[in-house]
Amino acid sequence: MLAVRKSTERGHANHGWLESFHSFSFADYHDPAHMGFGPLRVINEDWVQPGQGFGMHGHRDMEIITYILEGALEHKDSMGNGSVIRPGSVQRMSAGTGVMHSEFNPSRTEPVHLLQIWIEPSAKGVNPGYEEKDFGTREKQGRLRLIASPDGRDGSVTIHQDACVYSTVLDGAHRVVHRLAPGRRAYVHVAGGTVELNGMPLESGDGVKISDVSRLDFSGAKRAELLLFDLP
Repeated sequence: MLAVRKSTERGHANHGWLESFHSFSFADYHDPAHMGFGPLRVINEDWVQPGQGFGMHGHRDMEIITYILEGALEHKDSMGNGSVIRPGSVQRMSAGTGVMHSEFNPSRTEPVHLLQIWIEPSAKGVNPGYEEKDFGTREKQGRLRLIASPDGRDGSVTIHQDACVYSTVLDGAHRVVHRLAPGRRAYVHVAGGTVELNGMPLESGDGVKISDVSRLDFSGAKRAELLLFDLP
């Protein structure tokens, strides 16, 4: 089964300094039909205006992945980490027993466009942790690049869940295939451009819940960037 949710069907909030589209229920947006998919709990597509951001706030028992599409985001947390991440950067914060952090757009002129992803961990109460790695376009061009996994293989960031996250950039004749093991399911989020999944057209912001399908075939792309979540 491939269940498509179009970009325009997502939850939406515009706070002036922040515009956000919610693939799953989040904050004031509540939809019992879209509470998550397996351990994948949140995909927020955010635009944060110049000089604005999220002040210091707390999280607990969640694997939080930040994926930058355009612009830059400055991160600080109670573990002593501080950095500015840009397109190609993948940031993982394991909230575990509890962590405080802030996120801020350091630019005076350009908004930052990002995806914030929350994955529920397989166990609660782990020690908080932070990791940041860069995956350039060349690494993702025409192939599925593993960016997050439970064992950190192939240079991916490590998450406390039996889930693998892949990123790819596709165009023209590019074609990639992903095979799901028996009992696994998947979720696809199109971050930009257009692409076909098993012959079904998708565009930026679309999401697909996938179950009882063994082969995922991505083709017919036009400047597409997408994330694939291989889930238990």
